[in-house]
Amino acid sequence: MNQIPNKTAGAAQMPLLSVRSLGVEFAGKKVVHNVSFDLAAGQKLALVGESGSGKTVTALSLLRLAGDAKLSGWAYFNGQNLLAMSERQMQRVRGGDMAMIFQEPMTALNPLMTMGAQIAEVLQLKQGLSRAQALRQAVELLATTGIPEPARRAQAYAHQLSGGQRQRAMIAMALASSPRLLLADEPTTALDVTLRGQILDLLGDLQRQTGMAVLMITHDLNLVRCFADRVAVMEQGVLVEQGPVAEVMAAPVHPYTRKLLASTPQRDVVETPADPGAAPVLEGRGLRVSYPVPLAGVKGWFRQGRFVAVQGADVQLQPGRTLGVVGESGSGKSTLAQAVLGLLAHEGELRVAGQAWQQPASRNVPHNRSLRRKVQVVFQDPFSSLSPRLTVEDIVAEGLQVHAPQLSASARRAKVVAMLRAVGLTDSQFPGLLSRYPHEFSGGQRQRLAIARALIVEPELLVLDEPTSALDVTIQQQVLRLLQQLQRQRGLAYLLITHDVDVIRAMAHDVMVMKEGAVVEAGSVQQVLGAPREAYTRKLVQAAGLPQEGLAPESLN
Repeated sequence: MNQIPNKTAGAAQMPLLSVRSLGVEFAGKKVVHNVSFDLAAGQKLALVGESGSGKTVTALSLLRLAGDAKLSGWAYFNGQNLLAMSERQMQRVRGGDMAMIFQEPMTALNPLMTMGAQIAEVLQLKQGLSRAQALRQAVELLATTGIPEPARRAQAYAHQLSGGQRQRAMIAMALASSPRLLLADEPTTALDVTLRGQILDLLGDLQRQTGMAVLMITHDLNLVRCFADRVAVMEQGVLVEQGPVAEVMAAPVHPYTRKLLASTPQRDVVETPADPGAAPVLEGRGLRVSYPVPLAGVKGWFRQGRFVAVQGADVQLQPGRTLGVVGESGSGKSTLAQAVLGLLAHEGELRVAGQAWQQPASRNVPHNRSLRRKVQVVFQDPFSSLSPRLTVEDIVAEGLQVHAPQLSASARRAKVVAMLRAVGLTDSQFPGLLSRYPHEFSGGQRQRLAIARALIVEPELLVLDEPTSALDVTIQQQVLRLLQQLQRQRGLAYLLITHDVDVIRAMAHDVMVMKEGAVVEAGSVQQVLGAPREAYTRKLVQAAGLPQEGLAPESLN
């Protein structure tokens, strides 16, 4: 039985944070059950589990930010029970001795305040500095996080920064009060692999310099291996296993832990070589995409400059094959995808299913409408890409109303039902399926709806824009398996846009590596991931935790 910490013991004799029998209940339903763990000063603990496992609610409960939750148990921080503190006492703890980094900085940061002003506000409240002192120290904190041009970034708003810069600004804000415990809720989920590594290195360096403890909330097991000292695994609100990272990863005891560790993307694609005589579904030569940008100074009064987002790209994709496009944020991979989808004007040659877009590609002319049926897209976040006001039937049937208006209502419904069945959604599983709304489904189920919506018009090419990055590891594996199955059955070609090298390894036949708008390396997945020629490619492979050389051919079969 767990022992309750001795409140009279000296600080040196007890952990910095000691949680015992923590329970969290919403409206009579318990979502966290008897969770107990310790976190020592200077230690890094990862709390791991799928969405809905209770890990984020556990962390928010420690700060008493879980809304109207009913809390039970004990959570001793520095010898004081957080759950028994008054709200006034908790206000001194929050953002003081305990700080939090949230998952999505764009929604957590104030869009109406500059980065410097937001950090300075914390310094004024927690350290009593004057505004001028706080603004100077805000710049110093931004510099500590390695953000480029910290004085200029301090004057920027959240939307003017990249994802990695926003995350660094949020880390600077969390560190403004010199916390003893930092709670980090999925701090790298939305970042590409190299930025993810940079943020982890930054947190590790800051943790060593300040001696603070870190409680990391994540579902990324690679992140746990690289960062944490100890790991605690949660399933459906229950802490099922905990211990040193090396021990738990090497010899997991609980079946759920073994399931998480086994949920890496598995390769299951048809390995037939490309047919040089087959007509490509996608072909581009010297593809170039640029944007107008304002020029500085007087020049900007008279003309605009151009920012080249994709420069001279050559691309070819045959039926039944997957071309993976990988690179960091800002590399041009999403711009390339938008040009292929006919959403951006381009220069050079670009043909989809043997046809070129009538420029500008965004024109809604009959030629472009017929071509849009042949190329469809599945987006990164299914919740934001599905209309919350439409039923499942309306969402999936929408493409048929545009591209097959001759179908009767009954024929259209029959196609919708068949398509939903093909992606693993049936009325027996979900009674009243056709009349349900997106919010009634999990993330993986919503992505299946998005895939059904794209495939209902029978396209030849499917653009997959980070299709699994917003999903847990087990759900990610299920969606990738579904996409592999659909490709085999329907002969689909996939253009896979991702920063996840593991997904490329599992799904792609061929790979293009992009950096700053240019294709720096291209070839088969075995060649590019197994023996990369370019230093940039080796950097991406290394950041993903793959071997830099000698990727065994059997790992790609």
